[in-house]
Amino acid sequence: MEIAEIQKVQEAINSFANKDVYIHLETTNGAYASHFNQGFFSAGAYIRNALVRYELGKITGNGPYRVGLKINLGWVYAEGITHYEIDEQGRLLLAGHDFDGKLAVALEISTTPFE
Repeated sequence: MEIAEIQKVQEAINSFANKDVYIHLETTNGAYASHFNQGFFSAGAYIRNALVRYELGKITGNGPYRVGLKINLGWVYAEGITHYEIDEQGRLLLAGHDFDGKLAVALEISTTPFE
């Protein structure tokens, strides 16, 4: 993955607008490793292959970035984006890594379902 650049990420977000797309959105603050510290409160969210159509998508901030996708009845939103990639299948993969390099948030957009 590359460091997120607003212009490149915005162009990629725009390329999926007004199309039926599949969204993968995941957040975690350490849920996968919480057993190492019993006093640590872990929380997260996960949704995969939600079929949406967004009319507007926007990346904002000074880094880490916020990405919002305006759907018919609301918004899909991810905060903390630091990296991006367009993979060999043409999917937009956005990730936010913490100061230790661990994944904290992922937002992925694809015209086909994620496996």
